[in-house]
Amino acid sequence: MVQVGFKTDKGKKRERNEDALFVMPQEDIYIVADGVGGQNAGELASSMAVKTIAEYIKARPLRGIDDEKQLKDYFMDCMITANKEIYHAARLSEENAGMATTVVMLYLSGSHAYIINVGDSRAYIIRDGRISQITEDHTFVNELVKGGSITRAQAEIHPHKNLITRALGGEERILPDFYRLETKKKDIFILCTDGLYGEVTAEEICEMAASTSSMSALSSKLVQHANKHGGNDNITVICVKI
Repeated sequence: MVQVGFKTDKGKKRERNEDALFVMPQEDIYIVADGVGGQNAGELASSMAVKTIAEYIKARPLRGIDDEKQLKDYFMDCMITANKEIYHAARLSEENAGMATTVVMLYLSGSHAYIINVGDSRAYIIRDGRISQITEDHTFVNELVKGGSITRAQAEIHPHKNLITRALGGEERILPDFYRLETKKKDIFILCTDGLYGEVTAEEICEMAASTSSMSALSSKLVQHANKHGGNDNITVICVKI
């Protein structure tokens, strides 16, 4: 059994919400996306991503697939399908040119969690009072940090910190990351866009999770906190407790 809460908000500075989320409790699938592109193209890209992924999963039920390689192939194909949809849609009209989206997805199966991501939307796990980031940001500054050119602290204030290096729809080919974790009772998974972690530290997320029993209340609290700290971007979060 899991407990789920989710919330999305346009924040205080943006006119539109270009984030999207999709919750499929019967399939144990949870998806967050953050669109990029001019006019309403980012909004279209993120909504297309979650819709295409959800349709793919409904048409090809996951039940019975428990081999890790099979699951990896399944989600790879799922991401390729979504990438093609967005990539081609971006080339059909001038106003959608350059649209793309991040995506982070959680699938729970038995005692395992599978996380798939492209871009800089994140998945965290909170276990035994500690928070860890599961995913790696596909960003220009993260490449600089990994290469030793800049520190984590410098990355936080870098002028190009929001420049993503991988996204759905951005290029013809896609390279998602795939993670597999053993789950424990009381684990909390947090899926979120940069509108949350750009305003709220991982430690603050962990503290709020420790003092909040309901995942719906936690989602609302996190969004409120991000808005209180500036709300400079759209904010989306899904909280899943085992």
